[in-house]
Amino acid sequence: MLVCLVLGIMLAVQFRNTQNTDVNLRGARTDEVYVRLMEVTEERDALAKEVLSLREKMVNVSNNNDANRELQEEMQKANMAAGLLPVHGQGIVVTLNDSARTVQIGEDPNGLLVHDVDILNVVSELKASGAEAISVNEERIIAMSEVRCAGTTILVNTNKIAPPFIIKAIGDPQMLESGLTIKGGVAQKLKDYGLQVQIQKMDDVEVPAYTGVIKTKFSQLKK
Repeated sequence: MLVCLVLGIMLAVQFRNTQNTDVNLRGARTDEVYVRLMEVTEERDALAKEVLSLREKMVNVSNNNDANRELQEEMQKANMAAGLLPVHGQGIVVTLNDSARTVQIGEDPNGLLVHDVDILNVVSELKASGAEAISVNEERIIAMSEVRCAGTTILVNTNKIAPPFIIKAIGDPQMLESGLTIKGGVAQKLKDYGLQVQIQKMDDVEVPAYTGVIKTKFSQLKK
């Protein structure tokens, strides 16, 4: 009986120790899992913030790209309007040439020649009729262009040109032609002088870009 009693006490003590060990192990395992869970939660929150940040950056990049694209389009339109880009479209081609008539004795031969003022009159009428782009013998006419005589030659953008004078204009062909051929208009006056005038309406007219140097002496950007 004494042996059985001692054996029972030993078994009870061992069982209790085993239970305490399991509890301690489960407690340690729970703490480890909790710590790992907290770490994973923090990593998830950090990744979520990074995703939101990246999305904002993508939106900003997209907005910047849109803004840059709009700016490029506006700059292109401005350059087109300034004559700094080659353009094409429907319009007319006007060809001016000296008179084919033989100079009579005592007649001033200059009266049978195309002068700078004749070209200027045609260009002015085309502008008034809505021309969006004009060139004279492949010289683009811009706001600062000059058409003037220099001795026996005509200069456009400081470059010499010679007859025949081919004036190209982009715009409504019917409006441009009507502006020139109206009764008592530019075309009729030139023909009355004996000069040769031809006007062609075309579906596609090519006008080159201005290639000269733009200089300003008095104009300054307003701040």
